[in-house]
Amino acid sequence: MKEKENCKKQPCKTSIGGQAVLEGVMMRGKSGIATAVRDKDGVIRLEADRLQPQTNKIAKIPVIRGMVNFISSMVTGVKILMRSAEVYGEEEQSEPSKFEKWLADTFKVDIMSVVIFLGVALGLAFSIGLFFIIPHFLGKLFSDLVTDQLIWVNLFEGLIRILIFVAYVLLTSLMKDIRRTYMYHGAEHKTITAYEKGLELTVENVKTCKRVHDRCGTTFMFFVMFISILVFSIFGAIFPMLTNGFLKLIAKLALLPLVAGLSYELLKLLALTDCWVFYPLKLPGLLIQKITTREPDDQMIEVAITAFKKVLKMDEDENEPTCKFVVPQKVSELTKSLKEEFKKSNIDESDAEWLICFVTGLKRSELSSEKLVSATQIDKINDLKTQRLTGRPLWYVLGECDFYGYLLKVDERALIPRPETEELVLKAVEICSENSRVLDLCTGSGAIALVIKAKTGASVTASDFSENALSLASENFKKHGLEIELIHSDMFEKIDGKFDLIVSNPPYIKTQDIDGLQPEVKGFEPISALDGGVDGLDFYRVIAKGAKERLSSGGALLLEVGINQAEDVKALLEVDYRVEIIKDINGIDRIIKAVLL
Repeated sequence: MKEKENCKKQPCKTSIGGQAVLEGVMMRGKSGIATAVRDKDGVIRLEADRLQPQTNKIAKIPVIRGMVNFISSMVTGVKILMRSAEVYGEEEQSEPSKFEKWLADTFKVDIMSVVIFLGVALGLAFSIGLFFIIPHFLGKLFSDLVTDQLIWVNLFEGLIRILIFVAYVLLTSLMKDIRRTYMYHGAEHKTITAYEKGLELTVENVKTCKRVHDRCGTTFMFFVMFISILVFSIFGAIFPMLTNGFLKLIAKLALLPLVAGLSYELLKLLALTDCWVFYPLKLPGLLIQKITTREPDDQMIEVAITAFKKVLKMDEDENEPTCKFVVPQKVSELTKSLKEEFKKSNIDESDAEWLICFVTGLKRSELSSEKLVSATQIDKINDLKTQRLTGRPLWYVLGECDFYGYLLKVDERALIPRPETEELVLKAVEICSENSRVLDLCTGSGAIALVIKAKTGASVTASDFSENALSLASENFKKHGLEIELIHSDMFEKIDGKFDLIVSNPPYIKTQDIDGLQPEVKGFEPISALDGGVDGLDFYRVIAKGAKERLSSGGALLLEVGINQAEDVKALLEVDYRVEIIKDINGIDRIIKAVLL
């Protein structure tokens, strides 16, 4: 009852037709073709292309257009089947054989085009052999044994064709993969019917509709067999002198395009009407569709709806974009293409390797291998790639970075920890012990405080003026199970107590130099964590003035400084401290160690 109620909506006829493929559905409209396939990870993959407009007027003539569409549909069908197999099928991709390479180089042909041609040719040969050549010889045997009257022989052949076709369909339906394809066939029909009945394309609505349809290829095949009886009989009546069995067979094969063209016109004509008078002509095809379609599950219907909606948009909007399947790809090929893309955008090519390794878990030494990257992994890589191409720093894109052997969460709330800061932490770890009290001033992501606490067990306090930075630091401390006190403070403003060590990597870039920084730094990292004032020393002056009151006797300062700033910072501190300048691994004056006098 629900089915009838839902199908009494305002009719909305469409020329969109479809085809079931491996774990998916293809839908074809007036201007586009869309195929949706559910891959092994359960993701619906979509591919859509524009159809080339038919400019050949001869190909639009009734009957002739049926012949053209028949061949075109076979070619398209083979292409779509092969593409759907790429999405769902093979786990491994083989290299082209020597013969395939020779063929491509010698004749300048695309191997895929050759495969498609062979697929169509073999499909036609199989169909002709099964449904026409075998019935022809059985018909000849029938005429030799029973009667030689042309009409009865052709009727016998037609009956044999139909029986073979039905038997073929029944036998193939016993195969698991074919049975699932028949279920997708049902999903295709139900979706088109739901749209034509004016229903909203939801799984629940589509489920209520019939799985048979007037424009189905199964009905077309029945019409081919039915019309062949008439055409062959008329031809035999016109040319009664043609008695040679082999020549008769050649003549029948030559008439097949005409039979296909007439069958196409009959299919289109009957699809235009629901009048009961024509129902007997539709009935045999609809009955056979009960075999070639099965009730689909909800996920199959979702796939069919996805393909239908896409092709509908393409028919309605010429600007609707096309798209390609995301399919498994060899990691070596993926790495090469991503590097080239980054190079064109002036992004370090090594970032491509980082992205791929991050998503796949592969080592960089494995990126030249033939291992396959799954479509789901490629989706993630493409998403990260898109972010990186906007200029967003690599570590923000990945959402994490390694610092001193600890994996830290990083994002726009704080600066990305730099390798040179690890050297500052190394010195801090050398100074501290379990009994030390440490203050990490301008903590940012919490990297310095985290490592000191993890390595020494010292009592660590981390402070920052930015609440966003403190929230990020808190997440990192919790991630590693570390208890570190967090204080929201503008430098020493809310800091109480004494510390054995104050360590800091404060902002030290000159204000006028900010605009000259790399776009990915000034465009994404917090400027407040970079800007050190006119000469870059504002924060060091605050530290020089306030630190001694927060240091215990013999306490020390460890500060990271910018290039050519070490002597100026030393001058700020040497009145109250014994100051040492420490070079980094590159020989640059990078760390100030100041011990309170």
